[in-house]
Amino acid sequence: MMVLRRLDFGGWYRRARASVAECGDLFEEGLRMPITPGRVAWYVTGRFYLDQDGKLQDLGYFLHLEGIQGALFNPGTMGEATARLTFRSAPFDAQSVTNGNITIGLDTRGEFSVYLNPVGGGDFQDPDSFSRGTRVAVFRRTSVVMGQTLSSPIPGGFAIATNVFSAELVNSAPFLLGDEPCDLRDLLPDGITQWGTMNADPLATFPPFTRIAAFTGSAVAAG
Repeated sequence: MMVLRRLDFGGWYRRARASVAECGDLFEEGLRMPITPGRVAWYVTGRFYLDQDGKLQDLGYFLHLEGIQGALFNPGTMGEATARLTFRSAPFDAQSVTNGNITIGLDTRGEFSVYLNPVGGGDFQDPDSFSRGTRVAVFRRTSVVMGQTLSSPIPGGFAIATNVFSAELVNSAPFLLGDEPCDLRDLLPDGITQWGTMNADPLATFPPFTRIAAFTGSAVAAG
């Protein structure tokens, strides 16, 4: 397997001033230049799970990862069952604050991992299926996550929730997506900021979970 190395130019400004020769060397060695701060880094979708002990976790799969050309899905219908790149958080606690018809959730700092599973097989009825394969990165949230749920004034009306957080990349390992070498350390050395949108109307549950809800996430590169 190709051994990937990271060139540290000492921050975004100095990375942006890397010479043409240095950039050529990067491409020859199969490395990726970091995603420009503020540009879209990824799109994900997944579900939140709340268990009977009040612990939350989120998990899902990648719809898009900037700078990666390898296929994120196996042949077939795009979805959790064919997704090759998945994620799952460690269980965490959340505190709630209510302001009128807005419920605010403050989630503690924690970590989530990214997994490569070339055979796919994700199943939202089996949360463990999203942490199978090889762990290729670990991100740590650098601040408390703030989310808010907006309730409809009409009984049974649509409710929506949003959240935002930043996370630093604390560990990564090179991997192959198809035949393409990848390392999230090269793409996102300074981590990400992600905004999420969740349908607050719950989905059907199963033990030990008391609430399950679907969400999407859009992240930009930090720096």
